[in-house]
Amino acid sequence: MDRGTLPPVVALLLAVCSLSPTSLAETVHCDLQPVDPKVTYITSQVSEGCVAQVPNATLEVHILSLEFSMEVSQLNLTIQRSKENDTRPREVLLVLSTNKNVFLGLEALGIPLRLAYDANLVIFQETPRVNSTQLPAFTTMNQLLNWAHTKGPVASAAKLSDPQIILLRLDPDPKAPSSCSLEQRVDMGHTLEWRPLSGASVRGCRLEGVAGHKEAHILRVLPGPEDRPRTVTVQVELSCASGDLDAVLILQGPPHVSWLIDANHNIQIWTTGEYSFKIFPEKNIRGFELPNTPQGLLEEARRLNASVIASFVELPLASVVSLQAHSCGGGLQTSPVPVQTTPPKESCNQELLMSLIQPKCSDDIMTLVLKKDLISTLRCTIVSLTFWDPSCQAEDRDDHFVLHSTYSNCGMEVTENVVSNEVVVNLLSSSSPQRKKVHCINMDSLSFQLGLYLSQHFLQASNTIELGQQGFVQVSVSPLIPELMFQLDKCQLDLGPDAESVELIQSQAAKGSCVSLLPPSPDGDMRFSFLLRGYMVPTPKTGTLSCTIALRARTWSLEVHKTVSMHLNIVSPGMPGKTLVLPAVLGITFGAFLIGALLTAALWYIYSHTRPPSKREPVVAVAAPASSESSSTNHSIGSTQSTPCSTSSMA
Repeated sequence: MDRGTLPPVVALLLAVCSLSPTSLAETVHCDLQPVDPKVTYITSQVSEGCVAQVPNATLEVHILSLEFSMEVSQLNLTIQRSKENDTRPREVLLVLSTNKNVFLGLEALGIPLRLAYDANLVIFQETPRVNSTQLPAFTTMNQLLNWAHTKGPVASAAKLSDPQIILLRLDPDPKAPSSCSLEQRVDMGHTLEWRPLSGASVRGCRLEGVAGHKEAHILRVLPGPEDRPRTVTVQVELSCASGDLDAVLILQGPPHVSWLIDANHNIQIWTTGEYSFKIFPEKNIRGFELPNTPQGLLEEARRLNASVIASFVELPLASVVSLQAHSCGGGLQTSPVPVQTTPPKESCNQELLMSLIQPKCSDDIMTLVLKKDLISTLRCTIVSLTFWDPSCQAEDRDDHFVLHSTYSNCGMEVTENVVSNEVVVNLLSSSSPQRKKVHCINMDSLSFQLGLYLSQHFLQASNTIELGQQGFVQVSVSPLIPELMFQLDKCQLDLGPDAESVELIQSQAAKGSCVSLLPPSPDGDMRFSFLLRGYMVPTPKTGTLSCTIALRARTWSLEVHKTVSMHLNIVSPGMPGKTLVLPAVLGITFGAFLIGALLTAALWYIYSHTRPPSKREPVVAVAAPASSESSSTNHSIGSTQSTPCSTSSMA
């Protein structure tokens, strides 16, 4: 080779070698800007918190410290316990601390729950039928934790910012420590998962110099405080009007993360770790080594011939990620800059205001109450508040509006079981009125029965129970209405002013190991059993058994409670003159019969072995004179009669 040609060849080789991925990544030009695709996620990461084991406690405390950026927020909170651990459900105290007003939807079926919260800040969608305590004001999590420790052992504590949905699981974590010590950036694991209100920030750009219409969706999951194996479910919903979609999904995360993908389109998958598809979850596919920097992931998308970064998201370690995008790769769906005609803080939150309209039904009267300070917080000004009949207007009282009517006025629609009306709200900020259907249950058409039985066969009702005896309770509602669900919400036994009430059922769950929920009767009647304690000081003689039944509508938001009660006589074992119930009478009768039969058999046995035989040997007759034989026989009979029965024979 001519020496003069070496410099161009060397220059060419140097140029080829310089085309490394790092160099190309540095030359990628991508101006990431906010775009339309929506990304939401569920995570167990919290800014501050702890989890602990409290295995032997009768009450466990859980703390939720919530910080909201808006004056009024909506939150759905669900508390669960797995059925494997509900053989002896322990009581739960939920401490709920919040800095702003929150409209709370609470679901805790079968959990014996108590609440501690600020009643001025927390508004429930449906008033919970649980014991509650006013929570003092605290400024730090440590103060809140110290106060909670005075109530019982703390099983979990978490601080969340702008949560929209919270799932709290009460199952113990076997790897958790014995005490709850607050730490920063904590993974709550299976104990708590939540979804932020705002979702993740989504950005996108067009890659210069790449032809075509292929789009890339990049999801980068950041490392968490703990490196443990976990699976992230990625739900991808892409839509394209033409139906022709060419896209690649790039998933990058820590080495211990695998992916379960649920997509509505055929797309190219490029991930770290392993991944599988929801339709074939058992088939794991090995992924690739991917860059762990944003710039490197952009270059990876370019290498896969993507011309558009339709979405680029970085988010904390999550269990579920949902991506929704509406594009076809032809261009970015950028988010337009919103044009505000009025400042956001001045606009009335009509949706939340209407959700606060919840009727209360009692004594054939429908009542609605709206607090004025809450209306002001929502930036709303109510011009008028009426029923369907505009002549029935709300009363303007000191700090709230009250709208009420009997079931026979104000345009009420009364059917056999349901009373309905419509609430009309005229707002200063709206030209058209807001309307909402409201309902009450017509309690006059329903019959409620409460019965105590002393046998699991539920054959004969009784109003008397003995200390130490097991009682069986049946609660029935008739007629059964398809639109309504009936649930046993609460039961207790009141033993008078000198004794504490015995809680039997609380929040649809058995309270204590001596109470058991039983399967319903063939007619759907609710049943449970309880064992009355055998020793009490002072000894009660009477009691009142009361049960609260929750009536819930299946198709609309409504809950009504009805309490039924019955008077009980309580007797002690050995009480003189106590009334014997049927099982006791039958038991005594059978015992007396058995004792009599055994006594008769014993007498016959003695008599048959001591009476003179009809044919005896002569030697026996000579050995015993007749007088001796007679006295021996009389002595045997006399000694038999010297039992407790001898008293009656001597009379």
